[in-house]
Amino acid sequence: MKSTPVTKFMAKDLITFRPETDIREAIEIILKNKISGAPVVDDHRHLIGMLSESDCIKTILAGPYNNLPAGQGTVRDFMSTKVVTVDAAKTIVEVAYEFSNTQYRRFPVVDRGKLIGQISRSDILRAILKMKPEVTHIPSSWKGREPQDKHA
Repeated sequence: MKSTPVTKFMAKDLITFRPETDIREAIEIILKNKISGAPVVDDHRHLIGMLSESDCIKTILAGPYNNLPAGQGTVRDFMSTKVVTVDAAKTIVEVAYEFSNTQYRRFPVVDRGKLIGQISRSDILRAILKMKPEVTHIPSSWKGREPQDKHA
């Protein structure tokens, strides 16, 4: 379990946004697909930000403040640019540790700055159910009473 790569359980077919996407179009995509946000990438799939429901809600506040109708602008105007990512080389256990020490519900997975997927808390839970503990050494004193795999 310790060496299982995060790439084995991450989501790979992601909805992404471009920075120049109209914010209202992005909001429609979020609602239609019942997602809470999506990564923002450039032409080369380099991760440049994240757009969340919370970021979209800010459009209603920015409109009156700037003397404009609510919901005006592009994804670039509202996305978060300080994004915490997970490197593709990380293992499930390392990412589980990250989740246990943050309030994040998902992390973009990157390989040399390029977005290749996303791992969520639910993905980690699926990994737990599919993975079996690895017994690497059974002491000789356990002879005849070795641990049995309950799922076999």
